Amino acid sequence: MTLKNTFIPYVLTCALTLAGLLLPAGAATSATPRPPKGAAGDTATITPGADDAVDAGDDGDGGADVAEVGDAAAAAHATPAADPAPRVFSGNGFDTCQAPDLATMDAWRTHSSYGAAGIYFGGRARACSTQANLTPDWVRQTTASGWSLLPIYVGSQSPCVEGTNKNPYLIDTKNPAAQGTSEGADAVRAAGALGLDPGSALYLDMEAYDITDTACKAATLTYIQAWDRALRAAGYLSGFYSSADSGVTHLESARRAGAADLPDAIWFGRWGVPASLVDEPSLAADAWTPHARIHQYHGSVTETYGGKSLNIDRDLLDAPVAVVG
Repeated sequence: MTLKNTFIPYVLTCALTLAGLLLPAGAATSATPRPPKGAAGDTATITPGADDAVDAGDDGDGGADVAEVGDAAAAAHATPAADPAPRVFSGNGFDTCQAPDLATMDAWRTHSSYGAAGIYFGGRARACSTQANLTPDWVRQTTASGWSLLPIYVGSQSPCVEGTNKNPYLIDTKNPAAQGTSEGADAVRAAGALGLDPGSALYLDMEAYDITDTACKAATLTYIQAWDRALRAAGYLSGFYSSADSGVTHLESARRAGAADLPDAIWFGRWGVPASLVDEPSLAADAWTPHARIHQYHGSVTETYGGKSLNIDRDLLDAPVAVVG
């Protein structure tokens, strides 16, 4: 994932306390929190223990980078029922282009504060299209060792995408609904092939685009809505990643206007600010709550744990993840 105009140097200097999100140390439970408006069924909540709740990843400067999470606002975003119940992870996560090998995943699970990992499992615009490690066995072993997975699908991009590297993969403005339906079905197929079961949240990665272009916005939204419907028809939850000032602002505007078939969870990229799920200015306090937000707050940083190094983007989660087994 990339972010528009955010490659500015900064240092996270505040050590903010995780509040209102984590259970007592070591707790990992199945709970029944209040579901979003319109939902049915239980939600399995996975919360890291004390070792995972300390910080959002050491950047090597000897200081703490601690994520702040406030209490969730009242539910206002409708999420359809899924069978089985969705699993929610609350805590620190990362995403990286290539799924790491199992030895690296084991080392990071043991020595880092991270408990969730983004995996790029499909889509024609996926940068790392060859995933040597990403197999059904990898999915089973990583989840068995305690990881929660964030499946990311990089499908067709907005016709007014700002990254030139995505230009060959634009949404067809003549048939955005058909394309969204087709690529949603492809996401379901690819997820099932890896053992990511119904009830999983699959996240559509839509890189930054020009939200002042009305026609482009309309085609992009039509594609997203069709992709969402295709996932829900197969029993999956739909998630959406984009720049906070681009796609996320667009979808929040659509939500306020009463648009249907919007994503169940939102993953907003805003770098250079403290990690927070409640302070995002592009989102109303009651939008995509509870348990439906991810903040990508730092990009392209190299970290090493247990002798294994990865270049990652850092994320803070309180959102649905993959269901496996």
